[in-house]
Formats: sequence, structure tokens, C-alpha cells
Amino acid sequence: MDILVIGGGGREHAIVWALRKSPKAGTIYCAPGNAGIGQIAECVPIAVHEFDKLTAFANDKNIGLVVVGPDDPLADGIVDAFEAKNIPVFGPRKNAAEIEGSKTFMKDLLHKYGIPTAAYEKFDNHEAALAYLNTQQAPIVIKADGLAAGKGVTVARTMEEAQQALHDIMVAKVFGESGAQVVIEQFLEGQEMSILSFVDGETVRPMPAAQDHKPIFDGDRGPNTGGMGTYSPLPHIDPAIVEKAIETIIKPTAKALVAEGRPFRGVLFAGLMIQPDGTPTTVEFNARFGDPETQVVLPRLKSDLLDIFLAAVNGTLADVDIEWSDRAAVCVILASEGYPASYPKGLPIDGLEPSADEEEAVVFHAGTALNGQGQYVTSGGRVLGVVGLGADIAEARQKAYEKAERITFDGKQNRTDIAAKALV
Repeated sequence: MDILVIGGGGREHAIVWALRKSPKAGTIYCAPGNAGIGQIAECVPIAVHEFDKLTAFANDKNIGLVVVGPDDPLADGIVDAFEAKNIPVFGPRKNAAEIEGSKTFMKDLLHKYGIPTAAYEKFDNHEAALAYLNTQQAPIVIKADGLAAGKGVTVARTMEEAQQALHDIMVAKVFGESGAQVVIEQFLEGQEMSILSFVDGETVRPMPAAQDHKPIFDGDRGPNTGGMGTYSPLPHIDPAIVEKAIETIIKPTAKALVAEGRPFRGVLFAGLMIQPDGTPTTVEFNARFGDPETQVVLPRLKSDLLDIFLAAVNGTLADVDIEWSDRAAVCVILASEGYPASYPKGLPIDGLEPSADEEEAVVFHAGTALNGQGQYVTSGGRVLGVVGLGADIAEARQKAYEKAERITFDGKQNRTDIAAKALV
């Protein structure tokens, strides 16, 4: 079966890498892909929002399955476009993907069905939002309603910071129309946890939990990014808490979407906060594989990823056995200087020789390209995801950082404390 993966980042590299292990996989195409994906798949120069070109390509190549990676095309209805052409596609339809595309929709859905989430108010008027904000206390969370490449959330430690975030979103419109509405949300203390699940209507098949590191600098300082590193499993978090999150948050949300006439099929990503008393609470939902969570979860998958995708598409996910490795994985993101603000491109990357053993370390390309001389160069803010694998977090972390140190490019920045919490 020939496959088309849509997207061009580290998440898509990890998906392609995992799909290649399936004996049922034929040619794998990736649109648009990146320089690293081009090593293991055929990259197609079609952008993720060019639905007509993508569906025509899939028809022309007799593609057996399309897998959609990024959030924007899902929110814009790419799955509906493929279904209209009778092309099998893994991912949620537009009305289900709204759980990520609109934070106000997500919060209202959880509130309606009694699913744990932080207290909130929503606004489409800056003056009203500011008046409400001035009745609150810091820390407080300000969120742009729509998609903002993972950067539309500000955890404001002071009221001045909160007021500035509100101004940036609603007046300066730094996120465009994604900031037409905002959610002002109660700040939650605790540990973050991500649980990705394969979902087919009310059938929920959770993947192992992971923990992301959003801020750019060590110690969770600085502005939020798309994610600077992640790890799985979470040995310092009681498995009973993970199970409670699945039973009280993820499964009820899948049922709520079915009840609303928006059945979800694809990967439902729950971003959670474990409060000091051990109670899991919803921070956000995403409608697709996380980036970089995918880079540590899929290397732990023992089952055939293609079988899982096809089962979800065919409505038989409940019948599939899914096995996971006990091994640990740690991903360290290597980013461009200046990220998450502006950054240079086209800088040569050295030290990218393949790992001698992919059971020890693997590098997923996120923002890379090939220059005229055939050399890898930077082309994005997050450039590479370096994944170490080991018997436990400590070993996986050591392998990730050893590999990361051998890769160089001008201005390379990375956090040095990824997964440190799990060593305590």
C-alpha cells in the first residue's frame, strides 16, 4: 500500500520513520517533507494547504492511505476534502478538529460535559477582556482562541505581563485572526503531562504518557515555544494518575464529541496538569500527533503503526492489539539562534552522520533543507530532534545529549535540563 504523509516537520519524520517498519507499506510520499524525510521517503513539493493538488496527487498515485500531521490543514477541513474524493485518510474531520482550532469551543465543551479544566472566561472585545483581567490576580493565563503554532499562550507572572499579552493578541494582532477571541484562564500549579491517544469515535487507545518542555530556556524560563524537548515514560508520576486522566478526561471527551455529532477519528492529544493533590486537569486538547511528543512515543511502539491507522479509518480500532516497549526515550530539540522570535536560515549543519544503531539514538529533522552543494542547512526555528533510547530515562537522556553535542551549526541552542525532573 502506498502512503501519503502530509507535513514537513519532526513529527512527520517520526511518522514516516515508524510507517517504514510496516511490511505492508509500499512507497511513502511526504508533502512537502524536509531534507531528513527525503532520506527515507519521496518528498512532493505540495504545500499542506493546497488541498486540490494533494487530493489530485493521491488519486493519480492510487494512494491507499493519507496521514495528516499538522494542525492548520485539519482545522481547515483537509480530511473532509479527501473523504469527498473517497480517499482513505487518517485524521479528524473539520468539525472534530475544532477541539484544537478553537480554545473557546474546547473549554465550552468540557464545561458542558463536566470534564475537569481550569476556570475561564472568554472575550471578543479588548476593553471587556481588560476590565475582567483587572479584577483578577497573577499568575494568570492568556490564550489566543485560534491556532498560533504553539505560541498563542502566555502564562503571565505579573499583571503587567498579562495586560501586554492581551494587547498583543487583541490589539496588535500578533497572531492575526487567531486572536479575535481570547480565553483568560485560571493558572494551575503542578506537573504537565501529555497523553496522546488513537481514537475512533468512543474507542480510545492511549499511548504512553510523555512530558514536554515548552519554554525556551533551562528551568522553564523565557517565552513558550513549540516544544524544546520531551521524554517518555514518566517514572516519577503514579500510573494511577495516568489512568485517572484517561478515565475522567480523555474517554469522556471522545464521548462528548460523539454526542455533539462530531465523532473524532485520529490522534487526540490531551495536554494535562497534575495538581499538587494528584488530580489531573485539562490544559488543552490537540487534534493530531504532538511535536515533539511523537518523537519519543513512536520509537516505543512495538506494533505496526499502519495497522493502527487503518483500523481507526475502518472503525475497528477496538479490535487491534497495541504493544509498547518498556524502553525509555528522551528527545532534545536543537533550535536556531533567536527562536522562538526571528532566526537565520541556510546555516550549514555538521555532525549529522547516521547513528550506527537506531536502537540507541535517532535524529528527526524538523527545519532542514539541502543547499546547492548537497549539504544539510537550517531552514526553521526548531531544526532537529535528537532522540536517545535506553533502559531507563537516565540512559536515554545520556545518549540523546551525547548525540546532540556532536551536531553543530552556528547559533545552535538547546535546553540542558530535558527529562531532569524524571531523575529526581
